[in-house]
This record gives sequence, structure tokens and C-alpha cells, in this order.
Amino acid sequence: MDSGAVAKGDKRATPIGVARLSKMMFDGQDLMPLRRELVDKYVYRREDAAALMDLATVEQLFGNRDDGLARQAEALAIERVYRSPCAAAVLGLRLLAFAAPGDLGTNTPLEFLLEGSDVALDTLYVLPGLPLPEPLPEHDIAIVAVGESDDNAPILAEIERLAAHWPRPVLNRPERVLQLSRERLFALLDGAPGLAMPMTLRADRISLQRLAAGAVAVGDLLPDGAFPLVARPVGSHAGHGLKKLDDAAALAAYLAERGEAEFYLSRFIDYSSADGLFRKFRIVFIDGVAYACHLAIAEQWMIYYLNANMRASAEKRAEEAAFMAGFDTGFARRHAEALAAIAGRVGLDYFGIDCAETRDGRLLVFEADIAMIVHAMDNPEIFPYKGPQMRKVFDAFCALLRRRAARA
Repeated sequence: MDSGAVAKGDKRATPIGVARLSKMMFDGQDLMPLRRELVDKYVYRREDAAALMDLATVEQLFGNRDDGLARQAEALAIERVYRSPCAAAVLGLRLLAFAAPGDLGTNTPLEFLLEGSDVALDTLYVLPGLPLPEPLPEHDIAIVAVGESDDNAPILAEIERLAAHWPRPVLNRPERVLQLSRERLFALLDGAPGLAMPMTLRADRISLQRLAAGAVAVGDLLPDGAFPLVARPVGSHAGHGLKKLDDAAALAAYLAERGEAEFYLSRFIDYSSADGLFRKFRIVFIDGVAYACHLAIAEQWMIYYLNANMRASAEKRAEEAAFMAGFDTGFARRHAEALAAIAGRVGLDYFGIDCAETRDGRLLVFEADIAMIVHAMDNPEIFPYKGPQMRKVFDAFCALLRRRAARA
């Protein structure tokens, strides 16, 4: 496996890529030999941008986020356009992605979505204040891959400026992506039929300290709020700093252990099922159509697919398989109004939501994002139903690209 390989007749830097490296680690492969190889290239061939990008990815997979971002910055100082590996013998559609510097959760994981396809992907990292590199890759269609965050707002604004006069169709317009912040999403979806979403407040530390001290009531800050509350630092992902706070004393203790300046605060909704278990669904929308991506079932309310330990429970996997097999006639039909409202109000070509079902049958939305991980890495012997479902998702995404490119 040669980091830095290029397609025949092309000099674009082609890293091994996030998808392949993630799959290697997911499968338990020892990445230390590769890391040593990449470090050697970093020491002796510092102009090798593809190797630097792979080293940035490997460092992050090892949990060394700061080191990974430092290597990425060095790579982007050399080259800002990267080609993803494509397994197809004959390349079909050419896709250009607008991306932002950042960790593995910053941009839409397009390499996963394009797995097994003939779509050629080039990724352009946009840096405000810098002109676009020339020449840009030839492409049939472009997509904004930059997820919503405070750090990414200037980059999305720059892409919006570029997209207004881009010579090819651009999917996932930046102004729409910006509506996915936690507080804006509530305003966007509030009042949608069949949907539940607690109001989200963006509050500074001083305001929350006053709440913890009893100087203000919850309702003074959060009109629909009451303890227990859910807090998380602004800009955090994957549960970092996420906590349920049962009372003012718990809030005070939380602030004492956190150093961030701003937090999101919302009312906790108990979404446990009749059997006492919690169920979290990941759904993606492709051209307005909802597709199942996973069902995580756990004993605790803070669910991620890994901490749900689905591998260890045949019963849970059977329920997930049934959810996927019957999605169109079950879950999607049950929540048809809510899903249609989400697709229409968000208005993006591709995005995902994490959600649950309330005890009174409504769709409870936790968040929406274009950068949610959607993959087919799970062991097919343990999860035989996942491969076909994810192929359905990937094929729908590629079909969207082809439709929009043909329409143009």
C-alpha cells in the first residue's frame, strides 16, 4: 500500500485515505508499521503531501488529535487538492468536494459513501484569504462537505461566495449547512407535525453559574426548560463533555470540571422504551428520501453505536436487522409527516439525523449534520444485514450525483 500513489497520467496527491485507514484499524490491523513508515517519510521526504495527510489521519485514529492536525496543516501548506483512491477500472462521474481543515468529524465522510463506486473524488481544502489553487481538477459536480461549526463558519461563507458563480452544480449549499447548529435547528423544525425537539440554548459560563447559584430560574434562560437538563460544550462531538444534570448542584459540579466558555443546554427527554432500554436511530436523507443507517440499543440514555455493544447481543442485532428490513413500511411510514417536514425544512441534498421515538410516538430529533459517519465497516459475519442496507444508501447517493450532473 503506497501512500502518495497517483492515478496514471495524473500528478494529484493520492493518500491511502480516511476510509481505508479507518477500516484497517476497525478490523484490528496493527497500524504501527505504517505509522513508522509515514514518520520516516515525514522526516526524510517532507514534500510528500499525501504521506503527511495519511500521517495526520493515523495520528487521529491513535487519539493524537493535536499531532494529527499539525501534520494536516503542514500537508495543506504544500498541497490543497487530494485525490481519493477509486477501485473502478473505468472512472465515471467526477466529484469535487469543498472541505475544511480539521479532525475526522469536520467534513462529510465521502470516501465511505463512494465505496465500490466509479465516482472519482477530488477534495479541495478551502482556506479563507487564500486564492484557489490552480489548476483545479476537472469535475462534473461539486459538493460542500464542510460540517457546521463556529470554526467552519468563515470557510462556509467563503464557499458560499465561490458557489454563487461556480461553473458546475454545487450540492449542499453552505447557507443551508449553517442552519444545522443546535440552536438554529430547533427554530427550523419547531412546530413540525409528529416531531419533538427540546429548545436548545447557547449559554456562556457566567449565565450558567448564575443558574447553578439560584440567581435565575431555568425558565428565565430556557423557556421550555426544567431539570434535568442536558449540557455539552459548544463545538463538541461524539459525547465529549455531554452530561445529564439533575439539579443546580449537578450543574455547579459540571462547570467546576469543565473549562469551556460556552455550552449548549436543553431539557432532557426520557426516551426509554417500555422495556427500559433506549433506542437511537441514525437516518440519512438523500434528495429528500430517508434511509436507515443504524439502530443502537442500550441501557443508558447516552448512546453511541460502539457503547451499545451491539456485537455482543444477537437479540439487539435481530432488532436492528428487522428495523432496516422494514424501514420503508415501518419506521418511515410511522413518521412520514415528521420526516417529510425535516427534509423540506432543512433543504439539503444530503444530511443525517440522530433521533429516537418518544413514549407518545413522536420522532425525537437530537441533532442534524452533514458529517455524520455512515459506513459499511462492520463484520459481515456478525452483521450480515448491514452490507446490503449500506449498499442501498451508497447507491442512492451516487444516483443523486448522477441525476444532478445530468440535469446540469
